[in-house]
Amino acid sequence: MAAVIVTTLGTGDAFGSRGRAHSGILIQASSRRLLIDPGPAILVQLQKARISAATIDAVLITHLHGDHIAGLPFLLLDCQLSSERKRRLVVTGPHGSTFSF
Repeated sequence: MAAVIVTTLGTGDAFGSRGRAHSGILIQASSRRLLIDPGPAILVQLQKARISAATIDAVLITHLHGDHIAGLPFLLLDCQLSSERKRRLVVTGPHGSTFSF
């Protein structure tokens, strides 16, 4: 059985109280990576954890609050322009929000 690694990238509230980063959780199992709720600072948090956006397989959005999704446009731009992504990124969430990039 493969190990599952959970990395908390951010646990802050909508206002970044006490300097905590907005939402972000990375789940890793085998060679797959799932990013949950990419908050506004997700690229910075990924860099701090030494994780390339190009290695994320899917993004799960639990709900549509800004502090849980505002990093998605920057993540998509990074995948398109910076991280030399080689495979599709699946984004899914509440009804009507699933797409691949």
